[in-house]
Amino acid sequence: MGRRRSSPVNKMFAWVRRQSMKVKTFLGFTTVLCSLLALKLLVRDYDHFFIASEAIHVAGIAVLIYKLITQKTCSGLSLKSQELTAIFLAVRLYCSFVMEGDIHTVLDFVTLIATIWVIYMIRFKLKSTYIAELDNLAIYYLIIPSAIVAVLIHPYTHHAYISRLLWAFCVYMESVSVLPQLRLMQNAKMVEPFTAHYVFALGVARFLGCAHWIIQVYDSAGKYLFLVGSGYFWLPMALLAEVVQTFILADFCYYYIKSFMNGQLLMTLPPV
Repeated sequence: MGRRRSSPVNKMFAWVRRQSMKVKTFLGFTTVLCSLLALKLLVRDYDHFFIASEAIHVAGIAVLIYKLITQKTCSGLSLKSQELTAIFLAVRLYCSFVMEGDIHTVLDFVTLIATIWVIYMIRFKLKSTYIAELDNLAIYYLIIPSAIVAVLIHPYTHHAYISRLLWAFCVYMESVSVLPQLRLMQNAKMVEPFTAHYVFALGVARFLGCAHWIIQVYDSAGKYLFLVGSGYFWLPMALLAEVVQTFILADFCYYYIKSFMNGQLLMTLPPV
């Protein structure tokens, strides 16, 4: 049963909708700044941002697995987004083994296995419920530009050249991998709960990743972006990739929170 239309939450969203675009932008910017300030004060080890981001991604995949097992349908899920996710996770896992080998490697491995299982279910077990005509964003539009940018802008470290190229590719690929899922939901107009939970988890994960970069840049007065030996353009480009993905998901997260606060089971997206 939905919440009453006279509830404070509904009044708040109604008030926000009536404001001009400048006011909405200011409110959004203020909310982000307050969130970043809270994270900076509460979190001491900034590496925990990435660990939390990857853990939330795992939780999002777990929601999809629950949906596929219990509801026996993959309706509303983008196979292309899952395939892109598997690609960048596989590349990042290889790079992690070669360059790091820590808790991030374990989390990436778990997420990759879970993503491959989701792909298997969509392609074979639940193929009849997959709506291919709505999942119509060609993935080569995302893979090819990511590869080109990776060749042009990548880190300069002591690791092998191919490892540095692959690391850059997975960073760029991750920033746009959710686009097919968002395109499918926009085509469908309606988003069922489990898919919405999954995409919202991606939004939270990306915000934490972006927060890590922004706080590091702030603490170093901008010097973090141009660390010696990293490549002059690499770190700014990596931050840009995080910001791009965060903004891609920001609009969806707004409507998700709005629907959740209103007690709605299904999300209705606005027209393009």
